[in-house]
Amino acid sequence: MSIRVMLVDDQVLLRTGFRMVLAAQPDMEVVAEAGDGVEALEVLRSTAVDVVLMDVRMPKLDGVETTRRICSQPDAPKVLILTTFDLDEYAFSGLKAGASGFMLKDVPPAELLGAIRSVHSGDAVVAPSTTRRLLDRFSPMLPSSGREPEHKELGRLTDREREVMMLVAQGLSNGEIAARLVLSEATVKTHVGRILTKLGLRDRVQVVVLAYETGLVRAGGGATG
Repeated sequence: MSIRVMLVDDQVLLRTGFRMVLAAQPDMEVVAEAGDGVEALEVLRSTAVDVVLMDVRMPKLDGVETTRRICSQPDAPKVLILTTFDLDEYAFSGLKAGASGFMLKDVPPAELLGAIRSVHSGDAVVAPSTTRRLLDRFSPMLPSSGREPEHKELGRLTDREREVMMLVAQGLSNGEIAARLVLSEATVKTHVGRILTKLGLRDRVQVVVLAYETGLVRAGGGATG
């Protein structure tokens, strides 16, 4: 079955370009388009979509709020944020709103296609190094919530799960974590799955966000303890 993709961007030419790239893939189909968040939410009420490519800066309703509303629904499609080269603060807000990752608008077609497939399969959707750069830049913008580094949610984790979480938050892939801890990749994937379940998170991107918010990992990629 083809991956059903929705394009949400106020630039018609950009949507056209993405549509042409996706239409050439045997496993993808553009099933809907929208020029702003309000239109996107309306279309999603009657159209089955697997992955939404979401611009952040749009009229009427921006991509962050649109993402938040989409991801709050049961069985919501995965959202992949499209941002500018400068990585503005909206990208991080989009991740906090529930997006599964982000890509630059000028990303090479092969990388965009790979990201869509990864999102659809539930795997990591941004390169660890890219995630790390984004969080290093924007973690100081996180609102202060008075949380202590030892947040109660983290107390649900075993020592090994906590160790894996810190490495995920530092931007390491499952393979890199496996090598660091002398484990199999399958075992690391199991630990990541348990972390998601225990903390009520959708994917590893939200693991990173929580680790920064709670102070488990600080900007710069270092663990706090």
